[in-house]
This record gives sequence, C-alpha cells and structure tokens, in this order.
Amino acid sequence: MKGATFDNVIEIIESLPEEQRESLIEIVKKRIIEERRNRLAQSIKEAKEEYMRGEVGQGTVDDLMRELSK
Repeated sequence: MKGATFDNVIEIIESLPEEQRESLIEIVKKRIIEERRNRLAQSIKEAKEEYMRGEVGQGTVDDLMRELSK
C-alpha cells in the first residue's frame, strides 16, 4: 500500500466487512497509545538524564517567572 493516497486508504477500509473495520480501529487505537507511551518514556528518560547532569533547576513558580522575565 506504499504510495496510497488517503482517499485510497479510506476506500479500502470502507470495503472491509464491519467486523474487520472495528478490529482495524482497535489496532490503530492501541498503536497510537503505544506511540504516546514511547514518547512519554523517552521524555522521562531525557528529563532524568538532564537532572543527573545537573541541567535542571529547582524553585518555586515565582522563581521560574522571575527567570523567564530576564
């Protein structure tokens, strides 16, 4: 299906029996959730690494606002 347009994909999906379309929706939803989890895990990993390198500051919201206004 490489090079298929969005409309072609929709046509193919619509030609599937209802049960297969529902299964496809579930698969796509689960893959999207997994992608989000992977991005979150990567973000957490990067934040931990930054913390370990001392690149993360600590303070209050007021401290942050003062820093951002500089």
